[in-house]
Amino acid sequence: MTTIQHAPAVPTRCGPTVHRADTAPNRRRGGDIRVLLSPASVGSTAGFMGTLTLEPGEIVTEHWHPYSEEFLYCQEGDVLVTLDGEERRLVSESAVHIPIGVRHRIVNDTATTATFVFLCGPLAPRPDLGHVDTELPPGVR
Repeated sequence: MTTIQHAPAVPTRCGPTVHRADTAPNRRRGGDIRVLLSPASVGSTAGFMGTLTLEPGEIVTEHWHPYSEEFLYCQEGDVLVTLDGEERRLVSESAVHIPIGVRHRIVNDTATTATFVFLCGPLAPRPDLGHVDTELPPGVR
């Protein structure tokens, strides 16, 4: 049996369209991370989504999420991903699921740029609780 559900009588307002070029990069953990869809930009309540660009030799330092799982899709490139100490290759058009609490680090050890789309959810109670860093940011000793 199939249940047919109809749209609510009062439509939900959709957020704006967000373009990557209009979003400031966050380089704190390395690479060019841009959160496109988030509670701040579109009023999302279940998670946030963005892009990551890693130039040759760049890294995203190790961290973990106490509240969110992460879905990481490699759109283009080839990188080394370390998940709780296990190294694996993430190549163009492949994806990996990173469960809540799993330490992860991404290294572009190739000569070509790598680009990604990521989604994290559910949201942490506050943005400052969303990531736990286990490694100093690039260039900090």
